[in-house]
This record gives sequence, structure tokens and C-alpha cells, in this order.
Amino acid sequence: MSDSGPGLPRPGRSMRERTSALLTGALGSAILMIVLVAVMWAIEIVDYVENGRLDRYGIVAHEPDGLPGILFAPFLHAGFGHLMANSLPLLILGFVAAIRGIGRFLAASLVIILVSGLGVWFTSPPDTLTIGASGLVFGYFGYVVARGLFDRRALDIVLGVVVAVLYYSILWGALPTQPGVSWQGHLFGLIGGVLAAWLLRRRKIATT
Repeated sequence: MSDSGPGLPRPGRSMRERTSALLTGALGSAILMIVLVAVMWAIEIVDYVENGRLDRYGIVAHEPDGLPGILFAPFLHAGFGHLMANSLPLLILGFVAAIRGIGRFLAASLVIILVSGLGVWFTSPPDTLTIGASGLVFGYFGYVVARGLFDRRALDIVLGVVVAVLYYSILWGALPTQPGVSWQGHLFGLIGGVLAAWLLRRRKIATT
């Protein structure tokens, strides 16, 4: 006997219902990412007016007082050029990451921020100050690609392949090749994204 209920997916969803749910998710993820990036720009404007004083709230490696910066660093940038470089990939990859549900997206973002931030705090040279949303960018890349592997839904696989093809070149940023750029934040952001995809993977439901 097969059971169904509020916590189980309905087996007979029509194409119209699936399309409607996907469009609703796409709209919600688009609005969320636009608001998120707009908040980052607002913060950078305030930081500019304050002569960069907000930047001191980033991650300071190996310093206990620098640990709270793990939560603040993704929203801080070293000038408008730095923020512009992160804005477009953040919008695109964040949109694709959030399209399957805002709740899962927020949970994935928290995992990425924590893993990336702790990785930076532990492995960066002492007293290094790290800011920027690049950890999230790499995290969303890893999350979307790995989500297709772990969930094995057709749409997620297609999205993962498209993102991997379009953005594979950013993986070079996870290597220590550019002075002054936190490859640690990139690498651990990527690891955090893959970990988030595994932790939030779809569980198979068996019924009798």
C-alpha cells in the first residue's frame, strides 16, 4: 500500500503545476538576489562615505576577535571595483542556486559562509584581513554543480552542466596564483558549496 500526505510529494502533478512552481521559484530567487546585491551596494556606499571604516569588520585570520567577521565579510568589499567584479556572477549563480527553494538556498548560504570563513580564518597568514563575496560566488558554483550530482533531478543536472561549462574557469581562483586575492576564501567557499549540496540533498522516500 502506498501512503501520501502533506509531507510527501504528490505523484500526479501536471505539467502546468510543475511549470507554475518553477516560474514562482525563479521569480522569488530573482527578487532575492537583486535585493541581496542591492544591500551589498548600499553597504559599500556607506563604507565609501565612512572612508572604508566598515572594512575592519572583515575576517582577521587567527584572531579570536576576527571570528565575527565570518558573518560580515561577504557583505563588505574593497571598493566599488571589487564589488562590481562580484555582482554579476553572484546574481547569476545565486539565482540558479535559489531556484529550487528559498529555504534550502538560505541554508546553503549559511553553510558556505561558515565553511569559507572558517577556512580563511584558519589558513590565511596571521593578521590578514579578508573581505568580499567571492566565497559565496565559488560556493554557489560548487553547490549548483554538486546538487545535480547528488539530487539527480533532470533540471538540476542540466543546470549543473550549464554552470560548469560557463564558469569552469573560475576554478583557477581557488589556486594561490594572484597576490592579494584570498584563494583560501575561494577554495573553502567551493568546498562549502559541495558540502551544502550533500547536506541538503533530496532524501528518497520509500512507501509500503
